[in-house]
Amino acid sequence: MITILSDNRTAEPGVFRTEHGLAVLLQTSTRQLLLDTGASGLFVHNARRLGLDLSGIDYVFLSHGHADHAGGLSAFLQGNSRAQVIVSPEAVEGRFYSDRGGLHCISPEWPVGQMKDRTLYVGESQSITAGIHVIARIPQTHPLPAGDRHLLAGRDGGYVPDDFRHELALYVDGLLFTGCAHSGLENILDACPWPVHTVLGGFHLLDARDGESYESAEELEALGARLKARCPDTIFYTSHCTGDIAFQTLRNALGDNLRHFSCGMLIGTPLD
Repeated sequence: MITILSDNRTAEPGVFRTEHGLAVLLQTSTRQLLLDTGASGLFVHNARRLGLDLSGIDYVFLSHGHADHAGGLSAFLQGNSRAQVIVSPEAVEGRFYSDRGGLHCISPEWPVGQMKDRTLYVGESQSITAGIHVIARIPQTHPLPAGDRHLLAGRDGGYVPDDFRHELALYVDGLLFTGCAHSGLENILDACPWPVHTVLGGFHLLDARDGESYESAEELEALGARLKARCPDTIFYTSHCTGDIAFQTLRNALGDNLRHFSCGMLIGTPLD
């Protein structure tokens, strides 16, 4: 079972709080995983509204070093004394910025003291335990999302384009979690050697402020056609950093295989 705990959207605004962030609870027959922690502890409130106890979670997976995915880590660790933290060392060590709307830092304040002795630093693809696989160092064969051009890493006293070496993807029992997919959805799919029935996460296909998408309609239509051809039976769930215009254009190609998620939503998987 998948439960969306933090997202930009909700179908029940009087019940669930929203933010520019992503946090997802994944429950399998043997494990509970928190996939990203949103921008703050807001996901804890939403979990309580759903009657969920986060103290029993086994792993918290952090897809990359941006605050909208790791900002709630301290709040989670305060209420959970057992979960191991899965993260790239370069996410914790790096400093990241966006120049969209003016240069500003988008790194979280890492709770290093709370993370001590319970963090699994993953620099290369590996299996964490039976059925839980982390994909690292994602090859970038296909073009990256156009919105990535606004994202920078601090290096040698200056700023360089972020190469997203700090980004991880997670595969569990047919589910591929993309975080923000800064490395590109097709590149992440290429890097996953296992069969995928569900893809979940942001796709970083942003709507620009002029009412258009960063990708052209033609580029999005071509992407949708390629996804439909390579993954005809895969269900894609997205929200967070996937814009409404991009979503609708992709849906023209993918149909009901592309679906929105939002705060408070429960999603069953074929293995439930």
